[in-house]
Amino acid sequence: MKLAFVEKDRAEEIARLAVCLMEEVNERTGRTPVTANLQQVARLCKNFLAKGQYSVIAAFDEDRIVGFGALCESHSLYAEGSFGILQELYILPEYRSRKIGAMLLEKIYALARKKGWKRIELATPPLPEFERTVGFYRNNGFEVTGGHKMKRIIEG
Repeated sequence: MKLAFVEKDRAEEIARLAVCLMEEVNERTGRTPVTANLQQVARLCKNFLAKGQYSVIAAFDEDRIVGFGALCESHSLYAEGSFGILQELYILPEYRSRKIGAMLLEKIYALARKKGWKRIELATPPLPEFERTVGFYRNNGFEVTGGHKMKRIIEG
């Protein structure tokens, strides 16, 4: 399995996997908190990559992308500076349980060290449907920090 950073020319492939992630969350929870529109997701991904707002590390089986991790940088006083937010991490179901996720995380940790980030943060999909996902992150050094992920839609 090869891991590599991808550029905007692979944005549509990453978007396809991101849509799979959104659909899996929707299906397993029975809710539709996210509308997965491939064209919109591909456009956003390409734009984020082109502007350097997103770093995407992909796992390749030959030339096919079978998984990815997408990060962006944030800053806060509580984190004592810059840190990374792991926005998405997804592995195609038929490639799971092959340590690909752990390999992607190791590459992500290396990027964090290079950028001088103090930490990596993430939000998991809803529980209890994704308890296994929480276990994966715990097994790879993450700890639950408490609270809930919250949002407020800003219109206009």
